[in-house]
Amino acid sequence: MLVKAEDITITFFASFLIWLMFAGVLVLWLIDGRITKEEVLHALLASFTAWVLAEIIKRLFPTLRPFQTDGQGVLTLTTPTDGAFPSGHAAASFALALTIWLHDRKLGWAFLIAALTIGIARVLGNVHYPVDILGGALLGIFVALTVEKAHVFKLFSFILKRNPKE
Repeated sequence: MLVKAEDITITFFASFLIWLMFAGVLVLWLIDGRITKEEVLHALLASFTAWVLAEIIKRLFPTLRPFQTDGQGVLTLTTPTDGAFPSGHAAASFALALTIWLHDRKLGWAFLIAALTIGIARVLGNVHYPVDILGGALLGIFVALTVEKAHVFKLFSFILKRNPKE
């Protein structure tokens, strides 16, 4: 059985690109120095929070995935067993990308393009409908804006630095 080049490409983008985004954030912080530790922490917190919220919503309101209704195979590394809406990949990748974009527009555009590519690949990989990607993207954007607005780590450092006698 021959595997088509486009199938490999879709599988790569649908399954592995998100991990390259995370690696890219770490490289930009540890090696390149273009983003700060606080920006990395914001991006990771936003991404993780968006993914957790997506998983909670999927369990509360399970929906079928395209491959479960059309009988076609999937073009992802693993076959998902949870609900489709919202896409956890889209939620996490858009939260990460928007957080980077809020700190560095030029870098952020590359991350946003990667997040959009992941979403498209998840649809082409037959594991999501476009509305699942849209829902995940909106969730990720909302979480990223909330984390950024809250300046969570500045709040934590303020609380830790307060004098307990005051």
